Amino acid sequence: MNRKPYPSDVSDDEWAFVAPYLTLMTEDAPQREHSLREVFNGLRWIVRAGAAWRLMPHDLPPWHTVYQQSQRWFKAGVFETMVIDLRELLRLAHGRNPQPSAAIFDSRTIQSTPESGGRAGFDPAKSRRGSKVHLAVDTLGHLLALLVTPANEQDRHQVAQLAKEVQEATGDSVELAFVDQAYTGEQAAQDAAANHMELEVVKLPKARHGFVLLPRRWVVERSQGWAARFRRLARDYEQLAETLKGLHVVAFAMLMLRQLTALILQSA
Repeated sequence: MNRKPYPSDVSDDEWAFVAPYLTLMTEDAPQREHSLREVFNGLRWIVRAGAAWRLMPHDLPPWHTVYQQSQRWFKAGVFETMVIDLRELLRLAHGRNPQPSAAIFDSRTIQSTPESGGRAGFDPAKSRRGSKVHLAVDTLGHLLALLVTPANEQDRHQVAQLAKEVQEATGDSVELAFVDQAYTGEQAAQDAAANHMELEVVKLPKARHGFVLLPRRWVVERSQGWAARFRRLARDYEQLAETLKGLHVVAFAMLMLRQLTALILQSA
């Protein structure tokens, strides 16, 4: 690499793990003009720095190359597969079973922009127009499933799809999902039960003063805080909901990859 590195660049240890997932064609394929590692670095830079695609630095591959390759990765589901494997390894490293038995559901509303305004909705609870990211994590905060909808979509209406994707990612191992009061209702409970899962609503205490740390629920709030540090995810700049979802999965893969390599270095 004949340039000054960016803080978002993938490390050698991280690249050794991710390269097999990202190699959709051989590294020496005649149609490949740029290093696959540098293309991945370009995607990581976009997610972390929050700049527009066309503002890609000149010492990284051209923006259209990074964008097109990113779309291929998103469509192939390589980052979802990577997250599944990273989550299992991290759980084993923390003395847990590789597949979780419990999950936490939540959502966050992201402000729309002119690029995403055509598919945005208005969230009256947040007084914000944008997209809603529905998140499911395990009890360690690692990603299980993620959906993107207009912000006017109710959380309880996403239980069926979210629970389905959680069970697909975990081999039908999750038995309990901790949720807030936005997931109450008979239909939400039935949708969860149809996917062999029970919803447990974690309620705020009746007498409270200021901020209250809710049992279990704080884990998903922390995961959302992790994602919020990636500036591209601060607002919805994407024309396609699939791209917004893909960038979120990339961010979680980056977080989990960093945790795994740190554990490996500590044990070495």
